Amino acid sequence: MKNAASGKRRVVIVDDHPLFCEGLGRVIDRQPDIVMCGAAADAAGGLAASRKLKPDVVIADLTLEEGSGLEMIECLHAEQPKLPILALSAHPEDVYAVRAYRAGARGYVMKHEPSARVLEALRRLLNGQMAFSEGVISQVMELGIGKDASLPRSPVELLSNRELEIYRAIGLGRATREIAARLGLSVSTVESYRASIKLKLHLRNAAELAASAARFLAEEAAR
Repeated sequence: MKNAASGKRRVVIVDDHPLFCEGLGRVIDRQPDIVMCGAAADAAGGLAASRKLKPDVVIADLTLEEGSGLEMIECLHAEQPKLPILALSAHPEDVYAVRAYRAGARGYVMKHEPSARVLEALRRLLNGQMAFSEGVISQVMELGIGKDASLPRSPVELLSNRELEIYRAIGLGRATREIAARLGLSVSTVESYRASIKLKLHLRNAAELAASAARFLAEEAAR
């Protein structure tokens, strides 16, 4: 749907960093063919804005203070399967891009990349194309047709999106009650996820889980 007044294609941004969102919005508004029509800081707000404003494309941060960006993408894709979604993340694409694709995103850009890369990805999505790196596209094709598509490339790939989110929170030193409050879950549900993570990663106790999660974040930051 184009902006009736300007003929520009409309973008909703979902990101919990106000300065980043405002800056990206200004970059988008300076373009001749696209305009920001709305923004939200959490998953619930992103869904509400997308339903109300009917944008042509959505930019979704994967890490939100309230709610999961991946779950929001999944819900939005289920509701509006033709709506292109660009995943935006500070995390390495080798861990998250395929997860974003599975959730329904059709592009992935890391936050440290220049704004020109975001604009290029937006235009690709608006033209009906995908905006992933060649490496990610290869992984996506393997998932669809490769013999070993079901085999994880690393132990962390065994984790579900929610488990990975909780694993990262553990690595940041957050306690179970804090994780539960941030994600809108019960303490017992988070404990169940912790137990599942330990089982999948062959970790014996809470100390090994905390050390493993901290190591994962350190390795991710070093990439």
